[in-house]
Amino acid sequence: MVFENFVTWFQPYGFLDFLLPFLLVFVIVFAVLQKTEILGKGKKNFNVIIALVLGLLFVAPHFAGTYPLGYDPVLLINEALPSISLVAIAAVMLLILMGIFGGDFAKSAMPFIAIASIVFVVYIFGSTTALNLWNSPSNAFSWWTPEITELLIIVLVFGLIIYFVTKEPGSKTAGVEAVKSIGKLFEKK
Repeated sequence: MVFENFVTWFQPYGFLDFLLPFLLVFVIVFAVLQKTEILGKGKKNFNVIIALVLGLLFVAPHFAGTYPLGYDPVLLINEALPSISLVAIAAVMLLILMGIFGGDFAKSAMPFIAIASIVFVVYIFGSTTALNLWNSPSNAFSWWTPEITELLIIVLVFGLIIYFVTKEPGSKTAGVEAVKSIGKLFEKK
């Protein structure tokens, strides 16, 4: 009862439409900038400013009403994150149950849990966007147009050009390194 009154009291002040989405974007962007050190070591002030600007750019058009109908990311987050939280809780509960059977079983099943979680997250966000890709199997790819194919080819060509220009001589192939780095994400440290 107290929490319900708290939420309804803050709703007119933009608690769910401004503060929570802004904080989510700000924290994620700031954490990524801090961890990757893209701007260099000890550049916390720059990371804060960039995270602040991106957070504000995320929520400001929602209030201005300038996002096209069905493409408002604030509404997408408010609709999709409860389902994402449910998937996260299910994955944690599954890991707890697998821990009962022993560490080797849990460790060997970790990639399958990760892949299933990724599939569920893609499905949840895909079903909440304006594209609504998963209404039925018959129209699953009705959104694919020749313009999208052209765009993907252009992005692929530019990506390959950038790769070959920036590749260090004698370095290992990027595909093998990418697969190894993805595997390292799921290792326990």
